Amino acid sequence: MTTKKKVITKDDIVSKYMDEVLEKGQKPKSVYHFAKENDFTEAEFYAFFGTLEGLEKEIFRLFFENTVNLLHKNEEYQQYDMKNKMLSFYFTFFEILTANRSYVLQTLKIDRNPLKNLVQLTTLRNSFKEYVAEILTDDYRLEQERFQKFQEKAIQESSWLQLMLTIKFWMEDESAAFEKTDIFIEKSVNASFELMNVAPMNHLIDFGKFLFKEKVHSR
Repeated sequence: MTTKKKVITKDDIVSKYMDEVLEKGQKPKSVYHFAKENDFTEAEFYAFFGTLEGLEKEIFRLFFENTVNLLHKNEEYQQYDMKNKMLSFYFTFFEILTANRSYVLQTLKIDRNPLKNLVQLTTLRNSFKEYVAEILTDDYRLEQERFQKFQEKAIQESSWLQLMLTIKFWMEDESAAFEKTDIFIEKSVNASFELMNVAPMNHLIDFGKFLFKEKVHSR
């Protein structure tokens, strides 16, 4: 009796890829080699991913997706303000990274050119920026609508830069249980939200509008 071959899933391919990178210390040479060594077909691979690079990007996006899914399982999370949602995201995301630390360190240092390593984070970047836009509240929005779109993009980009700096800090953290990273997260997120205080900016814009009106009327 012929044994029915197990249907390979997306998660199976992700798991096999991560294992291969860790065990061999390098990325597979091609989809062909990767599929052959792991007993599935190229067609099965292409059902989920277009390239190995696409698979690499998807792994980091899955770290993000798992983080958000865990957050939404917590009923209290929905009641948090923006700052506490961001803190919750950071602590949960870095727990997931820590659970996969060997892979993350290996894959983000595998190429001598740091920029090539960071290409893997492009999908994560897009997802994270969307997340920041979703949790942005009126407390951190300028009152003037014409400036809000520019402000939102600035907050997204600065939040992404902060996440990248935190990843770098975590990768270099040698403290027990990565406690220094926890401190870094708390202090950096608190500082960033202090800088996001829009009250002074709203006052400046109002003052600028007042001066403009006075100058026009005085002519």
